[in-house]
Amino acid sequence: MRGNNVLGIIFSNMKDQLIRELTDQRTMGSVPFGGRYRLIDFPLSNMTNSGIGRVGVVTKSNYRSLMDHVGSGKAWDLSRKRSGLVFLPPYRTGNALYINRIGALEGIREFIESSKEEYVFLTDCDAVCSLDVQKIVDFHLENSADITIVYTYGTAPDRRPELVTMDMDGIGRVTDIRINPNSEEKVCFGLGMYVMRRDFLVRVIDEAACHNLQSFEMDILQSGVAKYRIFGYEHKGFVGIINSLSEYHRINMQLLQEDVRKALFSPERPVYTKVRDEMPARYGLGSQVKNSLIADGCIIDGEVENCILFRGVRVGKGARLVNSIVMQGSMIGEDCDLNYLIVDKNVTIRPERRLMGYDSYPVYIGKSSVV
Repeated sequence: MRGNNVLGIIFSNMKDQLIRELTDQRTMGSVPFGGRYRLIDFPLSNMTNSGIGRVGVVTKSNYRSLMDHVGSGKAWDLSRKRSGLVFLPPYRTGNALYINRIGALEGIREFIESSKEEYVFLTDCDAVCSLDVQKIVDFHLENSADITIVYTYGTAPDRRPELVTMDMDGIGRVTDIRINPNSEEKVCFGLGMYVMRRDFLVRVIDEAACHNLQSFEMDILQSGVAKYRIFGYEHKGFVGIINSLSEYHRINMQLLQEDVRKALFSPERPVYTKVRDEMPARYGLGSQVKNSLIADGCIIDGEVENCILFRGVRVGKGARLVNSIVMQGSMIGEDCDLNYLIVDKNVTIRPERRLMGYDSYPVYIGKSSVV
């Protein structure tokens, strides 16, 4: 099965409520990550690396920054005369916004039905991972599955709405699905990624509309265990689930570990993003940088340790910045002492400020704020 026979669908807003601080003015898909990326870069790159040439991005609200970042899709080789990248409107019927995954699919039904690809790969933007979509589609075909759910094995994340956990038989067929189980044991939990035949998905959308079904996870997956051939495909590599501000901080900090960077940014499966030309980072006399990711355009005159700095960040002389994430264009004043912070874009922290959070409760400073 060639990747160009697969249609990619990305839901850019589906988990916005998990990190309201960061998604107040942007979508989940456009949340900055890892010093130079946005969360949507990972599903887009997974699809591009797997040969998928037609991708629809489902929007809902606050998607101006997403459109600015993705543009025509050129960075992912999706700027094409035919197929390529398509932004899909947030309306279900008329001017009504969709409220769930079924509503979003119903709103883009015509786009799905008119596509020529035989299979569809659906994904959200809250799971940071590198995977081969082609292998998932091959697994789907080998098992003659109606629906394939991508899952991983581990401790289920908290606060993730309609979290799917599964039991499977010896060949990977799903025998039971639970939604939001109250358990601290390790389980097989879904990553919000699904493979289906295009005509099957259209039929499911029509049936859901006729019966006024509201939940994709409960009304289609859970209720369809006996009705459909549902299989689980295990992703065994690194995966980070962004389901809270503290988890966003923790998963970013994991990038400081070499094994995590190798798993997520392998040369065989690069992660593409919007290209920006900046000068190299500049380190002043007396500056100290330890175990940190520093993007281009930064100017460091103070001390930085265990931090991720995005493009164009300035750290003043005598400032000490530890265990923090500082986004693009922010300025840290002289003689500041900052620990466990998440600093959004274009923030100014004036000299001699002292701010401290904790690993389970990082302090967040909103976009364009002055402290």
